[in-house]
Order: sequence, then structure tokens, then C-alpha cells
Amino acid sequence: MQDLSEEGAPTLTVTIGENPPDRLDKALAREVPEEAALSRSRLMKMIAEGDVLRDGTPVTDPKARVAAGEEYTLLLAPAEDYHAQPEAIPLTILYEDADLIVIDKPAGMVVHPAPGTPSGTLVNALLHHCGDTLSGIGGEKRPGIVHRIDKDTTGLLVVAKSDRAHHGLARQFEQHSVNRHYIALVHGVPDAADPRLRGTKGVSFEPGGIVRIATGLARHKTDRQRQAVVWDGAGRHAVTRARVVESYGDAAALVDCWLETGRTHQIRVHMAHAGHGLLGDQTYGGRRRLSPKQVGEVGADMGNTFPRQALHAATLGFVHPVSGEEMEFESPLPPDMEALVAALRGD
Repeated sequence: MQDLSEEGAPTLTVTIGENPPDRLDKALAREVPEEAALSRSRLMKMIAEGDVLRDGTPVTDPKARVAAGEEYTLLLAPAEDYHAQPEAIPLTILYEDADLIVIDKPAGMVVHPAPGTPSGTLVNALLHHCGDTLSGIGGEKRPGIVHRIDKDTTGLLVVAKSDRAHHGLARQFEQHSVNRHYIALVHGVPDAADPRLRGTKGVSFEPGGIVRIATGLARHKTDRQRQAVVWDGAGRHAVTRARVVESYGDAAALVDCWLETGRTHQIRVHMAHAGHGLLGDQTYGGRRRLSPKQVGEVGADMGNTFPRQALHAATLGFVHPVSGEEMEFESPLPPDMEALVAALRGD
């Protein structure tokens, strides 16, 4: 959980899970929520500087042995001033108050500045819209950011405007209590009767036609821009559930995916692992192509040339971190995915 130290700086309490790696830095890297944006190198530096505590005592050896169930307290940097430049970029705002703002992000927009993308991001737009009211806990490049969606994924994001909201939202993401549903268009139709799907490691089935995919996820060994499925306690535990909403013969399907965890590229990697990569996904979708015999000329052409992964963050539900009100937001499919669905239907 995330909290405040006596000095007012935020802290993060991390519990070591089952079958942990054999050293502290690796174990923390596996357990720390991605929303905390703490790389392994950053964790190693924190350990060396005495910012990782067990039972109130600093542990300064990154190779220290760990055990399942142990709790470590991480002393995070205090809120920082940020210097990203405000930019007058239009935003679709579904809700806003003094503590948070809910955005419907378009395709092509990066959430926060990064090497090669110093401007044109959601953060630049938020700085223009919110001025100096964003939470500074995320640092100068990520003010207010408590979770992310990929550049070419559309849909809902909540951003913290107050530090209190930032702590409360981060805690909900860490505890996996945020309700997040995504709509995806995938190759093939996930079917519990498919022996290939039944034989896929990490895949199980639940009542109501739900496919559950549970794996470890870690950075790809040779391509650091990709994530990969890993086993035997390696990587970060990741669970995705998926249910077919609509199918187009056996060529493609509209799928409702919801997250128990929220790892980088999780839905894209998990659906590809299950043999049902997303349409338009150049990274994980593989080389499958739709045939005109399956979905018609227009459907095949649009599906095979769709310029981004067909993924939309459609539902976002959480408890308001200040008022305690239960909140849920919905976003309809964006026009490009609506057009693709119509083409696949043959409308």
C-alpha cells in the first residue's frame, strides 16, 4: 500500500509473494506495481541509499535473501516540481473535480513525455488544462499519472489532481480493485471447445464462456520494447479474463477483456499467447491475415490494414479517493473501431 512517512514523503509497502527470486532487488522489481514507475536500477539505488526498510531497518544489500510474506517499506522521493511545457491540445473530459480528472484518450497520444516524445503528450495537455493543480508525486514527467494505456490504445484514464487523490488511486490500482474493461478485436474466436486453446499453458475456463489467462510477464530478453510470457515465478504475475461479445464467422471476434492486474501490454501479450492476437497489432499480432472468403473484401481489407492495435479502454470504475463515492465511466468504441466492426459484419 502507499502512504505518507512522518516527514510527509510517500512510502510504498511491498509484500513478497510466493516463490520469490533469490535476491532483494529482483524480488522488489517483481512485486512493485507498475504505476509506481520504479525500475530495477532505481530500486537498486534506493536499496543502496537506505530507502528500503524491513521492520523499520534499512536493508542496503541488493543481494539480500528474501522470503515469501516479508514486508518492505520503500521511501519514495517527495513530490517534485515539474517543468514539462503546457500545450493547448484538446482533451475529451468525462469528469473533473478538485481531486481528479477522467479523460477519454485518442489513438496516437502518448501518456507522458519520454525520450523521443518530449511534447504532444497527455501530460502536456493536462498541464495546459489544469495549470499547477496536478499532483506532483509522479515527478516532472508524470504529474498526476497513476496508470497508463498504450499510445495507440484509445479510452479511459483517471489522473490525480491532488496528492491525496494520487495516493488513494495508486492504492486501488495496487490492490487490483479498479474495474477496467477493454474491448478488443482479435483474430479467430476464443472458444473453450478449441483443443488448441485448452492445451495452452496458463489458460483456464470459467462459467459464462470466460477465458482466464494467467502468466508471468517480463521484458523480452532480446527486444526491450516488448513483453513476454514467462513461467516458474519469473516476471510479474498477470491475469486477464476475456469473453466473446460478437464473432465474425471463425475469422475474428469482438472480445470484452478485463484486468485483474495491469501490466505493460498485458491484454495484447495474453491474447497473442492464447492464439488470438489483436487485429492491427504489429508487435504481438503475428502474421495472420483475414481472408475475403471469411469476412468479405471490405472486412478483410480493413482488418488487414488497420493502423493500430484494435483495443479500447471502455470501462473504468473506482472509488473516489476523497469522497468515497463509487464511480464508473463508459466510453463507446471510437469511430475507427466502429467502422471496422461494421465491415466485419458486412454492414
